[in-house]
Amino acid sequence: MTELKATVPISTPAPWAAWQRRLFTAMDQSVQPFLDHFTREDGEFIWQDEWGGGSPDDYYEPFFNWPLVYLMGGGEHLLSLAEHQWEVVTKQLTRMGTSYKEYGIREDQMHQSESDVFFYHLSLANAEHPKRRERARRFAGFYLNEDPEAINYDPEHKILFSGLNGSKGPYYAPESEREDKVYNPLGTTMEPYSLPFFDIEGINSVQDLADPNNARRMGQALFDRWRMGDTPTNLSVTSLVTNAFLLTGEEKYRDWVVEYTDAWLGRARANGGLLPDNVGHSGQVGEYCNGKWYGGRYGWTFPHGFLTLQKATIDAGANAYLLTRDKDYLELPRQQMDRILELGEVRDIRDEQMSVSERWVSQFDSMDQYETFLVPHRYGDAGWFDWQPISPVYMVALWNLSMDDGDWERIERVRQSEAFDWDTVFPFHNKEDSGHESPWVRFLAGQNAQYPERMLQASHQITCRRAAQVREDKDVGTQHHIHHWQWGNPLSSEALIQQTLGGPQPIYNGGLLHVRLRYYDADRRRPGLPEDVAALVEQLTADRTVVRLVNLSPVASRALLIQGGGFGEHRFKEVKYQRRTSEYPGWMGGYAGTYAAPPLEVEERTETINSTRFRVELPPGTELLLDLDTERYVNEPSCNGPW
Repeated sequence: MTELKATVPISTPAPWAAWQRRLFTAMDQSVQPFLDHFTREDGEFIWQDEWGGGSPDDYYEPFFNWPLVYLMGGGEHLLSLAEHQWEVVTKQLTRMGTSYKEYGIREDQMHQSESDVFFYHLSLANAEHPKRRERARRFAGFYLNEDPEAINYDPEHKILFSGLNGSKGPYYAPESEREDKVYNPLGTTMEPYSLPFFDIEGINSVQDLADPNNARRMGQALFDRWRMGDTPTNLSVTSLVTNAFLLTGEEKYRDWVVEYTDAWLGRARANGGLLPDNVGHSGQVGEYCNGKWYGGRYGWTFPHGFLTLQKATIDAGANAYLLTRDKDYLELPRQQMDRILELGEVRDIRDEQMSVSERWVSQFDSMDQYETFLVPHRYGDAGWFDWQPISPVYMVALWNLSMDDGDWERIERVRQSEAFDWDTVFPFHNKEDSGHESPWVRFLAGQNAQYPERMLQASHQITCRRAAQVREDKDVGTQHHIHHWQWGNPLSSEALIQQTLGGPQPIYNGGLLHVRLRYYDADRRRPGLPEDVAALVEQLTADRTVVRLVNLSPVASRALLIQGGGFGEHRFKEVKYQRRTSEYPGWMGGYAGTYAAPPLEVEERTETINSTRFRVELPPGTELLLDLDTERYVNEPSCNGPW
């Protein structure tokens, strides 16, 4: 293994490095007060079962990023607590009847995938957990028909049988329940999403559902059209199966991901590039939706459209690309995005009925600027509707995978059309722990030099605010909102992932960690940066990775291994770096002229690596800038570490 040793002393202030290490410390300190407040002594959430179980995702979500912070260098307790909470939550959900064989039942994949990311990150942080591989095989087996109680997949038509599925197989509501189905969202959080269908006679707006007869007819239509059949949100299952491959290397998992993704690619091609959102048991698009390619569960019409569909397509394209190294799989999310962007216009958001307006209005109010680039997110009988800004999450995730010039140009076109300044770091933390892709890519473009410090400061501010909210919270155990503990999660991994690993926060609905680098502490033989060490990825291209390492300790040497990719999928060919050629630290004695550090002189060196990992030693108070010639997606990916 190639070994490099830093010889250049820290010669210029590195405030980002100090803030990065401070952020690790702040998050290490904040998790126990969160648990003390929201959980009982056994770790279960303080929650009355009779209030209703909610979706399993709501119980796993507060912990999903704890393993991520650990694997970047957070405290050992982050991993042990996260693993404990996964076990406890699973037992609590099993008792409440929403989990069976340690996995969700009767769930749509928009929500189930939000549960699953916690397990994926645990798998990457500690693949050697005694039950990890067995569980990964069992969970994937629910979709490979390996469990007789969970026959979810039709290998002939290459569909999942239902949009509601899990460890008890596909769920079809009993026919006897059809007459009892009603849908009236007035006065609920679903009201802004308007109608699920626009072809029910006499129902032209959501207000028409106040009529009990209309509400019953809409409920029956939902029953008839959504009871059976596949939907693209099920593409998130490819992450569950990919995770099993990454832990075991068994070919059957790769084969399934490719087969299922290829089937949806074929349906998209037959529909002019756009994914149809419903497939019946015969394999026909529109079988239960009157022949229409839209109208399925979590499809183009209702409730979120592109907002959730694109996350599943990015997941599937990324997984197939990771497992096959075939870049063509990225066409699946790319085609959806391009079709939406082609329709984009500059509009005034105050004139639009946005289904998730709360995501945008406050941001535009703060700028006092309301005209910006909007795209339609949904499609119904009257065409495209629900115009909103497009989140940079989708475009940046695709570019991060492809490093394609066209994908970067798409980002730039949208940036230049939008009203707000992409350099700005807004100090917010949503449940997805994302939303700061804009200032990050501007930094990578060399145009936002203050981003590292501002982003880390914002993350520290949010951690402190969340901790304060937990201290002041009086509602635990007395209020019935299932997201209450989600809002208090004090950890944020986004800034650390961007800056240390060189990638975006994983897609929240089922996304794996697709990044350029990963680190291992060589002395403690664990994942993450060593104590006192900070890292900043400064440039990324298709074949180049530039990262700066700093050891802030004045007395302790640190050693680390650097890996290409979160799963070892990348390989380094060679590295350019600087070695000191001048005297240092200089003689201690004497009078005038001896108090300043001697002039620093360096020379550039090039070392051959030709491996997915190499070792770096950082003596006290040194830094090292590495310019790595990188071959991307050339190795068989795996969750296994160097030991």
